[in-house]
Amino acid sequence: MSSSPKPGTERKKLPQLSDAALRAAKPQAKAYKLWERRGSGRGLHLLVTPQGGKLWRLKYRFAGKEKLLALGRYPDVSLAMARTRRDEARRLVATGIDPAAQRRAEKRATADNFKALAEEWLAKFGPAKAEITVRKTRERLERHVFPYIGSTAVRAVDAAALLPVVQRIEGNGLTETAHRVLRYCGQILRYAVSTGRADRDPSRDLRGSLKPVQVEHRAAVTEPKVLGALLRSMDDYSGSNVIVHAAMRLVPLLFVRPGELRKAEWTEIDLDSAQWTVPAWRMKMRHSLTVPLSRQAVSILRELEPITGGEGKKFVFTGPGGTKPLSDAAVLTALRRAGIEKEVTTGHGFRATARTLLDEVLRYRVDLIEHQLGHAVKDPNGRAYNRTSYLQERVEMMQVWADYLDALKDETASKFLKARVAARQTT
Repeated sequence: MSSSPKPGTERKKLPQLSDAALRAAKPQAKAYKLWERRGSGRGLHLLVTPQGGKLWRLKYRFAGKEKLLALGRYPDVSLAMARTRRDEARRLVATGIDPAAQRRAEKRATADNFKALAEEWLAKFGPAKAEITVRKTRERLERHVFPYIGSTAVRAVDAAALLPVVQRIEGNGLTETAHRVLRYCGQILRYAVSTGRADRDPSRDLRGSLKPVQVEHRAAVTEPKVLGALLRSMDDYSGSNVIVHAAMRLVPLLFVRPGELRKAEWTEIDLDSAQWTVPAWRMKMRHSLTVPLSRQAVSILRELEPITGGEGKKFVFTGPGGTKPLSDAAVLTALRRAGIEKEVTTGHGFRATARTLLDEVLRYRVDLIEHQLGHAVKDPNGRAYNRTSYLQERVEMMQVWADYLDALKDETASKFLKARVAARQTT
């Protein structure tokens, strides 16, 4: 009976490698190699690792030195494919080219093309942005940029290469998208400059080359009497379920972004402390925000708690089925059915309403308002305020805002404002 060769010390000589033999190869305590027959094999072998990996390798000599080239993993790379790759490598050696050096050069070239750089940029800066922002950025790059300059070396991407890319988008009637794409390309190229892969950002040379974007401001009500009538319509509307109606009534009170409201979770809300903490990952600016809850807001949420709250319940405003949040269109549809057209206001429009009236009518400091809107607000040293900055002032502001909205609905706003002015004069 013949003894088995020691693993890793002798070549397992086979008449010719076959898929059956490759499939049957089992891992051993030490790595071992299955070799092609000498002559036809010419250095091709399969390395079987103790972990069960089966890796194609090619042993060859170049410039008097023995070298090893990886050809892929079996079975992803079949026996026939491995033989083809071996033959290609041998042809390079015959012409005086080291296949390993050639591969490294190709990898460097690929790593330095615009698409690879853009992917690296997205991976680095994407986590700090909203998920939907990253997804839309990637989609625009894949659709409008990569097919045209994705394989171009970063240093070769100049203004002449970028211009037809954005002009093509503009020519399809997507002027705003063209501006966005040019901005993305500029950010990617500035990242290339900072990492030593480009000398300058050529997107700057294209300023003024695209048509200006026609800005359409979101509809918002800033006339107090009109706002009062609108709030009465919202309170009186009964054509929606209680969950949607609660969300619709909270929109003007809290003036958060619609997506932040509809995805609110009960674990984020403390009704006893009258606070809602919106986590950073759901905020557009990636900073958590404390939203003080007025008495009116707490009352609406307490009405809703027996319906959507309780053990095992997650979202405050649930859609059909009770396990997912309301859809994007739920509050907007309710506004339309209440007779409030999109030209008058939208869910997002109440942010502009609050921003204007808190400043111009109730005379609150702009930085307090901006902070409560979830915008980036910095201190005199340029540092971002945290979520609890000026919390007591914002608690007072949110309660006054809710009382003012009630006064508008009751058509007693003038009396409310006179009382507020008098109270301020006595303090």
